[in-house]
Formats: sequence, C-alpha cells, structure tokens
Amino acid sequence: MIDINALKFDEKGLIPAIVVDAYSKKVLTLAYMNKESLKISMEKGLTCFYSRSRQELWLKGETSGNYQHIVSIHADCDNDALVVVVEKDGPACHTGNDSCFFNEVYQNEELEEFSLEGLYDLLQGRKNDMPEGSYTTYLFSKGRDKILKKVGEESTEVIIGGKANDKNETVYEIADLAYHLMVLMVDMGISVKDIQKELASRHIIDHKVKQEKMTK
Repeated sequence: MIDINALKFDEKGLIPAIVVDAYSKKVLTLAYMNKESLKISMEKGLTCFYSRSRQELWLKGETSGNYQHIVSIHADCDNDALVVVVEKDGPACHTGNDSCFFNEVYQNEELEEFSLEGLYDLLQGRKNDMPEGSYTTYLFSKGRDKILKKVGEESTEVIIGGKANDKNETVYEIADLAYHLMVLMVDMGISVKDIQKELASRHIIDHKVKQEKMTK
C-alpha cells in the first residue's frame, strides 16, 4: 500500500479521481481530490472531492444524501490518477441520473454492451408497459406460479445438460434459467444489487473460514 505522499498531484494540487460502482462496475463520475480531501475520504470512508469551480472541499451526499461509501482506492502506474470504488446511496449525478456518463457519443452495434443491470431494466420495462406479443409480458400476465414453474423447468434442463456433459447445451440452459430467475426477481422486487450484496457477504464468510482452517 503506497503512502499518499507518493501520489503526484498537479500544479494546482489536484489529482483526478474516477469513481466506479462496486456492483455494476459502471463509471459514475470523474472528480478531483487534493491531499486534504483524499485524507478526509480515507478517514470517513466517504468520497470527499475538491470543487474546481467553487474552490472548496465537498463531501458527496452532504446535501443530497447520496453518499458514496468507499470500498477501495487505487492509483494508476504513474501515481497521478485514482480509481475510487464505492457503494452508493443514490444517483451519482446532480441531474438524478445513476451516472454522470449518460450522453452517448458512439456505440458499436456489433459489440453492444450487455449487463445484468441492463437486462433487469428491460424486464422491469416489460412489466410496467406490458407490450403485446412479448414472452416476458406473457409470464408477468400469468403470474408468480407460472414464473416459478418455468424456473423449475429450466433448472431441470440445466441438470440434464450438466449430467450429459454437454457444455453448449448447458450454457444455453443456464442462460434460460438466468433469464427466468431475473423475471422472478423483477416480479418480487429483488434487485441485481440485492443478489450481489448477498454473494459478497458469503465471499467474506468463506474467506474467513479459509483463514481459520489455515491457522489450525
């Protein structure tokens, strides 16, 4: 772990800080820190930046309530830029958007980005709008029992594919299962972040168990 005195602040005493969501891995914002705001961030475990326009320190969330709880801070190879990974309490952008980076400039259609969060939002949209002809609409219209039945059927298909040692078939069936599980999540109001938090808590427990076994 490097000392903050080894970081290279610019001629104005600032260093860029790229803030990233710990769960979605989405870039939330680009802000600046000076040595004082970085120290405050590390002491409080909350992002504190230096406003170049107001020329003063500002603790993110102090007025909005959208605090950013710091998971980790890493410097780049030149020690002149930071990546700050956070768990956020609300939108990162003053516009109310989840991220400050929402104005699309270019998108390669052949390499379109996919994320579980994006799929979740699409399914949520289907539930809200219920467009005709959509399979997802059909599932929501039939209700929880139908969704659960499909989860059970797809789970069985995964088992069959795995038992047959058929990788391609198993991948296909896992994707089907994941889709139907996410339909269930939307129906029950369970977010992707809820699942990520649960898995993260289990990772910590598992890590502690491994450490205990190693010391025995």
